[in-house]
Amino acid sequence: MKPALLILIQLDSEHLARIGEHYAIRYAPTTAGRVAEVATHGPTFRAVLTNGTTGLTADEIDAMPELELVCALGAGYENIDIAHARTRGIAVGNGAGTNDSCVADHAMALLLATVRRVPALDRATRDGIWRNALPLPPNVSGKKLGIIGLGTIGRRIAQRGAAFDCEVGYHNRKPRADAPYRYFDNVKALAEWADYLIIATPGGAETRHLVNTEILRALGPRGYLVNIARGSVVDTSALADALQAGEVGGAGLDVYESEPAPPVELFDCPNVVLTPHMAGWSPEAINASIQQFIENARCHFAGEPLVAPVN
Repeated sequence: MKPALLILIQLDSEHLARIGEHYAIRYAPTTAGRVAEVATHGPTFRAVLTNGTTGLTADEIDAMPELELVCALGAGYENIDIAHARTRGIAVGNGAGTNDSCVADHAMALLLATVRRVPALDRATRDGIWRNALPLPPNVSGKKLGIIGLGTIGRRIAQRGAAFDCEVGYHNRKPRADAPYRYFDNVKALAEWADYLIIATPGGAETRHLVNTEILRALGPRGYLVNIARGSVVDTSALADALQAGEVGGAGLDVYESEPAPPVELFDCPNVVLTPHMAGWSPEAINASIQQFIENARCHFAGEPLVAPVN
C-alpha cells in the first residue's frame, strides 16, 4: 500500500503523476482545500510536500499523528515549524541545490534589467522615443557587487558577478574560509561599499527587514538593490520611500512581503523591475526538485538518511 502524501503546493499533472507512482496523493494547493484535507484525512498522512512560503504549522502537524516526513520542494523552509516537527521525531528535508543556478541566473537578469533600464527602454522604443532623449544607464561590468548571504546561491551569484568583471564583497554570519571575496561583518558597511546589492539570505524572523531605511541610504542614489531571497528581508515601505525620494537608483525584486498579492506600493516608484517569485522556477529546476523529493522520500521510507536533510 502506498504511503499517503499531502501536497500543499501547485504542481502540474506530469509531476503529480510521477509522484503518484510512489504515493497515494491528496492534493490541496488552495487554502480551503488544505483546511479540508487536514481536517478530513489528517490521521492518514505519513508525508507532506510543501515549500518555504506555504509552510506547515504546528497545529497541522498535530492533526497528522502518523506523519513521518515533511519536505520543502525548494531550498527554503522558513514557514515549516521545524522545532515542532523535531519534537515528534518527524524527518524534514528540502530541495537544496536543485534550483541554485536558476535563481542565480534570475538575480543577474534582474540586475541587468534594472541597471540597464531594459523595461523602460523597451517602452520608450515602442513609444518612438530615441536614445538622445533618455538618461544613460550605467555599466554593470566593472562595478562593486555586494551579496548578502554567501550560501550556495550566493556563491553562484558571485561567480556570475565575477564573469562581469565585478569586484565581489559579501556579508554572512561569519566569513567563508574558502571564499576569495571581501568580507563585511555588517550589512551597512557592505551597502556603503557596493554599487549593487543582491539579497540571497534565508528568510525568517532573524532577517526580517534586514534591509531597511538605514541600509538603503547607505546604498545610495547610484546604488541598485536586487532581492531573490524572501520578501520579508526588505522593508517594502522603506524601499518605496527611498525610490520615490531618489535615495536608491533602482530595485529588481522577485519576492515581496505581500505575496502572492503584488507590492502595489512599488507600482508608481521609478526604476523598479518586478517578477512573481519565479527565480527558482524553470523546467530544469522543477524536474530536479521533484526528483530530489522522490529520492528524499524513498530514502526515508527505506530507513536510510535523507539525501537533503534540513539540519
